[in-house]
Amino acid sequence: MLEVDGLRKAFGRATAVDDVQLSVRQGSVFGFVGPNGAGKTTTLSMVAGLLRPDAGTVRVTGIDVWAEPARAKSRIGVLPDRMRLFDRLTGAQMLYYTAVLHGLDRTTAVARADDLAVALGLDGSLERPVRDYSVGMVKKISLAAALVHSPAVLVLDEPFESVDPVSTAQAVDLLRRYAAAGGTVVLSSHNMDLVERVCDTVAVIVGGRILADGTIDEVRDGRSLEERFVELAGGRVAVEGLEWLTTFSA
Repeated sequence: MLEVDGLRKAFGRATAVDDVQLSVRQGSVFGFVGPNGAGKTTTLSMVAGLLRPDAGTVRVTGIDVWAEPARAKSRIGVLPDRMRLFDRLTGAQMLYYTAVLHGLDRTTAVARADDLAVALGLDGSLERPVRDYSVGMVKKISLAAALVHSPAVLVLDEPFESVDPVSTAQAVDLLRRYAAAGGTVVLSSHNMDLVERVCDTVAVIVGGRILADGTIDEVRDGRSLEERFVELAGGRVAVEGLEWLTTFSA
């Protein structure tokens, strides 16, 4: 469903993504994890067609994202990092216009917006302007906007950041139903427990390169995902020379 081959991106002399190769099957919930600055957001931005790679290809349902961007993007739902929203619109208006821009008719757009609002716990907030939403609510309305046109592939960058546990559980249930029906989810997260619970496959990126990928059990290699992640990321660094931190201010 998603094929990434030889993806590279540099910013000046700094290489952010170096020869990334990934293959994600249909119906999979694929976790993409790495430390801060590892290249997760850069990779997902290129996968979703938001950032042009220096080299490599991305294919979604067999369509080259950069050779045929309009066709490819019609099959992708994306929740990017720090997405700017039309925040003077209400939640209902934002979902409606997102749906219409994807080619849905008015009746279907309204019906799907209502369904997603209920599924994600937003039904009491749709008439409020998005600019009045909390950070967690912005994530939920952004997820709803990514889903409204029923894409084949969802690319989600930290979709549960600042989202409360109840809403996270609802969103996870929704994504599992979507994947069970044949949808494909690619998500990044720093929450290793959540990735372990939700994802069936995972890749670990460090320094712009994929250091491990496969099923959750293959990558964990007999440990917890967090332990394996810390090992791949370079291990824990001993904290020394901070004796002053225990003196406390008078």
